[in-house]
Amino acid sequence: MSLNRVSQLCHDITRLWLQLKMMTDDIVHREDAPRFAAEIGSELQKQFAILPGGRGMNGSPVMVFPEFPAFSELEEEEMQNVLSYLTSVPSVAASGEGFILVIDRRLDRWAAVRATLLRIAGSFPGNLNLVLVLRPNTLFQRTLSDFLFKFNKDEFKMKVVMLSSVTELHAYIDPGQLTTELGGTQEYCHESWISHRTAIEAFALMVKTTAQTLQAFGTELAETELPNDAEATTNLLHTHTLKKDTMKEDLQVALSQGGHLLECINEPLQTDPEYSMTYDELENLATVQRLLGQLDETETAFDEFWERHRTKLEQCLQLRHFEQHFREVRGQLDATSERLSGFSEVSVNPAHAEHVLRELSGHESKACDILDCALSLASEGDLLIENSHYAEDSIRPKCSELRGVCEEISSTLRSKKNLLLRAMELHQALEKASLWCEEGIFLLASQPVDRCQSQDGAEAALQELERYLDTAALHTLADHSAICCQYEPVLSSQLRDQVERVFQKQTSVQEMFEKRRVSLKKLAAKQTRPVQPVAPRPEVKSPLSSPNQQRKERRYSADNAICKKAESPVLNGGTRHASLSEEEENLAVLRRHVMNELLETERAYVEELLCVLEGYAAEMDNPAMAPLIPNTLLNKKDVLFGNMSEIHQFHKRTFLKELEAYTDCPELVGRCFLERMKDLQIYEAYCQNKPRSESLWRQCSDCAFFQECQKKLEHKLGLDSYLLKPVQRITKYQLLLKELLKYSKGCDGCDDLQEALSSILGILKAVNDSMHLIAITGYEGNLSELGRLLMQGSFSVWTEHKKGHAKVKDLARFKPMQRHLFLHQKALLFCKRREENGEGYEKAPSYSFKHSLSMSAVGITENAKGDNKKFEIWCNSRDEVFIVQAPTPEIKTTWVNEIRKVLTQQLKACRDASQQKISDSVSPSPTSNNSSISLSPFRSNGQKNQKKQEEKKVEPSTISEVNSSPKHKGWNKASLSVDASEENDGYSSSEDPITSEPEDDVGKKLAPGKYTVVADCEKAGPQELSVKSGDMVQLIREGEEGQWFVKNLRTSKEGWVAAANLLSLISESKSSQSLSSSDGSVSGNLSTSSSCSETYTSYSDIKP
Repeated sequence: MSLNRVSQLCHDITRLWLQLKMMTDDIVHREDAPRFAAEIGSELQKQFAILPGGRGMNGSPVMVFPEFPAFSELEEEEMQNVLSYLTSVPSVAASGEGFILVIDRRLDRWAAVRATLLRIAGSFPGNLNLVLVLRPNTLFQRTLSDFLFKFNKDEFKMKVVMLSSVTELHAYIDPGQLTTELGGTQEYCHESWISHRTAIEAFALMVKTTAQTLQAFGTELAETELPNDAEATTNLLHTHTLKKDTMKEDLQVALSQGGHLLECINEPLQTDPEYSMTYDELENLATVQRLLGQLDETETAFDEFWERHRTKLEQCLQLRHFEQHFREVRGQLDATSERLSGFSEVSVNPAHAEHVLRELSGHESKACDILDCALSLASEGDLLIENSHYAEDSIRPKCSELRGVCEEISSTLRSKKNLLLRAMELHQALEKASLWCEEGIFLLASQPVDRCQSQDGAEAALQELERYLDTAALHTLADHSAICCQYEPVLSSQLRDQVERVFQKQTSVQEMFEKRRVSLKKLAAKQTRPVQPVAPRPEVKSPLSSPNQQRKERRYSADNAICKKAESPVLNGGTRHASLSEEEENLAVLRRHVMNELLETERAYVEELLCVLEGYAAEMDNPAMAPLIPNTLLNKKDVLFGNMSEIHQFHKRTFLKELEAYTDCPELVGRCFLERMKDLQIYEAYCQNKPRSESLWRQCSDCAFFQECQKKLEHKLGLDSYLLKPVQRITKYQLLLKELLKYSKGCDGCDDLQEALSSILGILKAVNDSMHLIAITGYEGNLSELGRLLMQGSFSVWTEHKKGHAKVKDLARFKPMQRHLFLHQKALLFCKRREENGEGYEKAPSYSFKHSLSMSAVGITENAKGDNKKFEIWCNSRDEVFIVQAPTPEIKTTWVNEIRKVLTQQLKACRDASQQKISDSVSPSPTSNNSSISLSPFRSNGQKNQKKQEEKKVEPSTISEVNSSPKHKGWNKASLSVDASEENDGYSSSEDPITSEPEDDVGKKLAPGKYTVVADCEKAGPQELSVKSGDMVQLIREGEEGQWFVKNLRTSKEGWVAAANLLSLISESKSSQSLSSSDGSVSGNLSTSSSCSETYTSYSDIKP
């Protein structure tokens, strides 16, 4: 059918084109005149020959040659042009009858008559019917004419009649066909005749030109090939329409001119109804009417031809638009099908299922828009077919294809949605059953054992269990095979494993309930005789077994309450072991619960990061979104998102997979954190960039780009909430690790969890410190060269200068300066905190650098001016002293200990370098007490004076060495501590150095008693004791393998401490004996002064 329509359309256009061409050809050929009046106007104006429009008796045109004395002087070309033009004016039929020439020579001579006849006979271009000559009127010339005409008659070669008067002329031509000059009645005006002829010929030329233009345009339209794209078709239609409008304007101009000309021809009739037109006037009227008629017919044919052509182009344009929209919609449908085919409806938990369902709903919403567009396009195709479009065979299959693909996508959406809903139903059932199991376990764990010893308590507990078991039918899964059969389409391997685990969990919980029921039924049974309840044993103050035996058992408990329940004898040993087993299982359930939370939140975290990177970061590179991006946001993607992409790749490819490997053993997950601790430091860069990101977000938060992205993602929260996710995630880890550690006491991975927690807290501290560090301004050096930032905080600072030129304001400073201190490994920076401005991260403070001290030239005094919150930092032999007041004594102690550690490490490095130098250049010699050099970080004024004297007299030959005590886990970083009191303004001290005892005698000197701790120590195991500097401890008894059982009198906690480490940790409280002994030190100094203010200096002040 479509081919027939195309053929019919082409046939109609061809027929109309041929009709138009035939009409225009007729005009072009019919009006092909050799000359025009406008071209020979000057010759016609001479009026030596005229065509007044009269006719002879037989209808021959009458041409008059009026009196023209200069006829003989006319040029041949001039005469030929006029005669040729005049012979072309009458119609072909009239010209075929031959012309009648009337030569008026009444006032001329015979010679002129003869010459005129000979010239006309030789050059007249038309047919001659008759030549009528009005001979001269004078007697002589008339007689001469009569006589000579008879002799010369034959030489004229045409029929010539000599007339004596106009009366004789009337015998040949009716007077009505002659002008008044020849005795006729016809009025003739040569000027009017020339004007009419010029107008008629101009109109004929216009008609001819218009016909030629129409013919050329028609040929162009007929030969035009249809374009293959919509834009070209639109341009072609526009071009052809403009040309058509031009043609129509030309036709209208020609018709208007023809009508005006027609009015001019008919003007005599309007003035005189009895006016009789000449034959030429009638022919002119007929010519103009014929041209006007042809123009009308041509315009009609052209309009019809144009309508068909325009219809063809418009249908072609409709087809091209349809095809273009079809390709676009088909591409969108293919993309939607691809997304749906790649969309996994598999979910791992209810939250994930809801998330996947929301994603599918988003896909469905977008797909519905595309489907509506596709179906609308198919309806447009149907409408084209109904309107008899010539390309029906091309449009109909495309409409069918669109409807088929739409139906396929709709079916896929329905199928996936049904599967997801069923999966959610299963997840909810599994979650409900799992929650019931966990609540049951909590119920079992929460029942107090002591209350169950009585009959009433046992009955109450049993009833509580029975009531809970009655709810099992509403919350648990009944038939495993029925569940698998019912949800077979949605059961992935992971979901199948979840079903298995839930059924196993249900079975385990029901077994636990059954065991508890049996036990409680026995207890609730009526007693035949009274039973004396056994009171629990009193708390043991000293251990019953050595730590070695306890470590062999490896039965550590994390919860004091659980431990007490496990140790309390209840009825018999069997009940006690059963209770312990239940408690361990309860802890295992709690660990799995925390692990599930860790994994679920980790998966959600990875998905949220991906959503931000694809929905916001990637869209910043999308050219289609470029107009919505403000100038302040251009090329700022790295500032806005920081290293979020790096964080996402790490969690997606590495961390999440490694965490999932510990699903069944959550107590060991600490190893995963420890192995990836260096990778987790990438959060430091993200947090450092967060203020810049926050500032940029505040500038652009209201722009259309973010609103459009949020709309596409269907997020309720803005981008700023998602940019905070990495900060929230790194802080979330320490909370989850604390929970795991709480429920994993005594497990194999407990130490790893504790170390992982400490490392995460260290990262958080480093992140917090770095946030302050990047706010320092005015420091000219490179902060990275100062080593790792150890601590930072705000203090009140006074300065004192003992030597040199001090500033007046420093000498007279009674009011402290508020300074923010940054302790690095190599330097201590003093900065001034500036005012906070802005909101959010923009409110972060800034610090102006003021002063720095190199740690290689720093010394400290622990107590200053009798204030337990103050300490001194000095350098250059106390030439410059900074008195620092901490907000609390605890902060002061922390800072002093940290500075001690830094200086101790420098001291050790100096000692190692000195030993290496001596071993290379000096051979060992017996040690001399007088020449021994003390590298102890404690130095008194007496030592300084002694050192200055010895520097002048004696150089050391050897360095006394004392074997350091063996390293023990948890005690290898013992800090040096000093008991100090204010004396001599806190700047001088006295100290009696003595030689420390050998290690072999350490154990013999330790005895039960009270001691003061002078160094911090963290415990290495669950049974060991943690102490801090300043604590009062009591040594209770000595155990195996050099262990002492110690009680911390401040915290009332007890534990084991290695005897080898006690010498470096404690001193007798009565004498305030303080021992400083660092691991690997060159010499040890024992201070026995109870009221000395000791200072701690760096190795830069010691010259080996």
